Amino acid sequence: MARASRSEPETPAESEVVGPGKGHATPSRREQEAARRRPLVPKDRKLAARQNRDAVAAERERARLGMAAGEERYLSIRDKGPQKRYVRDFVDARFSAGEILMPVLLLVILTSFVPMIADYSFLAFWAVFVLVVIDCVVLGFQVRRRLAEKFGATKVERGVRWYATMRAIQMRWLRLPKPQVKRGAYPS
Repeated sequence: MARASRSEPETPAESEVVGPGKGHATPSRREQEAARRRPLVPKDRKLAARQNRDAVAAERERARLGMAAGEERYLSIRDKGPQKRYVRDFVDARFSAGEILMPVLLLVILTSFVPMIADYSFLAFWAVFVLVVIDCVVLGFQVRRRLAEKFGATKVERGVRWYATMRAIQMRWLRLPKPQVKRGAYPS
């Protein structure tokens, strides 16, 4: 449908007024392609490879720092989501018996060379191991109950008990993502 032309000529004031729009003409296809055009093979291949390597290393470092800081977009699939964040914060806020498991294992290995105390250290290891298992079972029930209270009983993800147990067994300073809460600062 054609528009009717105006019978009266435009006044200078109307032609100066800029209406809504982007303020410049749309570039032609040829201009757009010319702006995007890059050589298939760079002139200095060593420089291009070095720049690419530096860019990849910088991105990897950003991802590593983001993972350590707990930024959601850098986390692995295993660690993503509000429930996993809640579990991480809950585990990090409490002391777990699993945190002393590795130092006890190291002591058992070192004392195994001393025959007089090797048996006692081995018994101490089994006592700590049983304590860790009991602590992890209790932790699993606590995590499940708290998640059901916060997110609803039907909304609790599968595997949160195992996730909490694996995090609780690690020493606090070795955990990734790094703990975001201090001890005793339980999530609400």
